[in-house]
Amino acid sequence: METLKIKTAIVTVSNDLATDNRVNKTCNVLKESGYKVILIGRKRKNSIPLKLQNHQCIRLNLLFDKGPFFYAELNIRFFFFLLFSSVDLIFSNDLDTLPAAFLAHKLKFKSKLVYDSHELFTEAPELEGRFVKKIWERIEKIIFPKLNYIITVNDSIAAIFKSKYNKELVVVRNIGEQINLTNIKSKEELGLPTDKKIIIIQGSGLNVERGIEEAIEAMLYVHGAVLVIVGDGDVIPNAKILVEKLKLSSRVLFFGKRPYTDLMQFTHYADIGLALDKPKSLNYKFALPNKLFDYINTQTAVISSNLIEIEKIVKRYEIGCVIEQTEPKLIASAINSLIENPELLANYQNNCKAAGKIENWENEKIKMKALIDGL
Repeated sequence: METLKIKTAIVTVSNDLATDNRVNKTCNVLKESGYKVILIGRKRKNSIPLKLQNHQCIRLNLLFDKGPFFYAELNIRFFFFLLFSSVDLIFSNDLDTLPAAFLAHKLKFKSKLVYDSHELFTEAPELEGRFVKKIWERIEKIIFPKLNYIITVNDSIAAIFKSKYNKELVVVRNIGEQINLTNIKSKEELGLPTDKKIIIIQGSGLNVERGIEEAIEAMLYVHGAVLVIVGDGDVIPNAKILVEKLKLSSRVLFFGKRPYTDLMQFTHYADIGLALDKPKSLNYKFALPNKLFDYINTQTAVISSNLIEIEKIVKRYEIGCVIEQTEPKLIASAINSLIENPELLANYQNNCKAAGKIENWENEKIKMKALIDGL
């Protein structure tokens, strides 16, 4: 009797695999669809050890850590890895891995290619005003119209791509799984105060224009609470300097980058979660960060900026309040109003519990699985 060949999916991503929960969830969906999964990214000097996964993880050691040479080296390494691997499905995450994935797909014509655009990559504020933005725009313009299977994270981004390239996209939002934490550490074990409300900002991309600095300054006007920042990004070094300058070391606590299950221990104890991204670029204007759904799934009330996709969720389920401008005193006022009104805070938290039964990965992944199964 002939043995059925196990299909192989190779998932490419430009980060170090440690904290990208969406990609790990994607790998799990591929496993459920019968694929052997290989996830490939890079290793950095400060990369934390990987937790055991139910798929193979490969981290490449690269000569360059950022900039054009990094992206060139990354794609060259990815291309040759894909070219000399037995692969049935290439799953490319974001534009910075797409050149290698697309070229390998074209040369290995029996393989399928799925592209998952986590954001409007060419509209990232880090690219604004730089020549490299034109390069990425050109790459996208060449490859995107030739793609057959495309996923993105929300309706607004899908509409933009459809307008630009007349392509239909499958929207799979970056929603967290329903959380069932085990071995929950105490506040003392996590280094959290037991006598104050916990305000949290979290994420693997705590970068510019995310409202981090304003949230820190807001703590000058907030009492009875601490701000907990869990994650890493390019704004964190300056944020730590700002905390020292404002003498807020006892009211703003940094916990660095954590694996997802460790991160969610902190979110579990948070009373209020902040999502203060600013509309500086189209990429941020239409953002729908996964931290919003992490807050929902841990019954953490939300204070958010008025970005289109975030505001839609916050108001639909009445899980928190939306502020019109990301200014320290407005942030502080919103925090204080919830701390001083425990009944309203509890109502928002209870609404999160109800919203979590709808807005969870178990429901959302159905669309991704349908696409993969239909290849």
